[in-house]
Amino acid sequence: MENKYFKYRKIIIATKHEKEKVMAPILERELCVQVIISKDFDTDQFGTFTGDKKRAGNQLEAARKKALEAMKHAGVDLGISSEGSFGSHPQIPWVSSNLELVLLVDKLNGIEIVGQSRSSETNFSGDYVSSVEEAREVVQKWGFPIHGVVVRNKENGKIIYKGITTDAELEVRVLELLGRIFVRKVFIETDLRAHMNPTRMKNIVSATEDLVRNAKSLCPECGCPGFVIFDVKRELRCVGCGADTNMVSMCIYGCQKCNYKEDRVPTNTQGYADPGECDKCNP
Repeated sequence: MENKYFKYRKIIIATKHEKEKVMAPILERELCVQVIISKDFDTDQFGTFTGDKKRAGNQLEAARKKALEAMKHAGVDLGISSEGSFGSHPQIPWVSSNLELVLLVDKLNGIEIVGQSRSSETNFSGDYVSSVEEAREVVQKWGFPIHGVVVRNKENGKIIYKGITTDAELEVRVLELLGRIFVRKVFIETDLRAHMNPTRMKNIVSATEDLVRNAKSLCPECGCPGFVIFDVKRELRCVGCGADTNMVSMCIYGCQKCNYKEDRVPTNTQGYADPGECDKCNP
């Protein structure tokens, strides 16, 4: 079935950090939409990485609020936003990761479609320095000046300098804060905003591509986009002893429009689990 839900419709990308540069070409090519942006829409109101503005709910909730407000601001019924988070990788100890979530909201048809991408390729980091020389050494590890940095006084949360991409500005900001009374060290961290962080921008591309794949997955019954996995069964049998394991044996796809459901065998299994994944064979 042809996906006619989005064809030739206007869609606003909720961003002030140039995400449209990587998202718009994908959306226009794959979904045949007309991308618009609003230069005066402030997405920082929904949260900042530096914490001067707390995020509006969890990652999905913040993305939803951002998209809905941008749609209201532009007077359209189709919008898309992305929300990033950084922290420890859930499966790999001692490794940082970036999870990007991209959300498409279609008020006309009452549906939402999500795309996600997790990457361990990130320069998410921060460190205290007590001199300009130390600052220069630290930021070089993070890909400066291609990647921007933030300089702040952590004891005074109001003093935050973002978007630093030149050695001259780095020196000025570090010396300025070190020159304040009682300040012996300043905190430098990677600027995680998309337009200041090409590494994160790459992951936004991956999340947008995942969203497009989900949008192109149509319900076999009604043709609604977003026919994706919403639950799984974990009872794949061990090839060694025949016991059920915690490995996925079935993916349950569902339609948010007509509630049609369909069980599908995962494509990345051979119909059985390796003994290395079995609690009985490998306790």
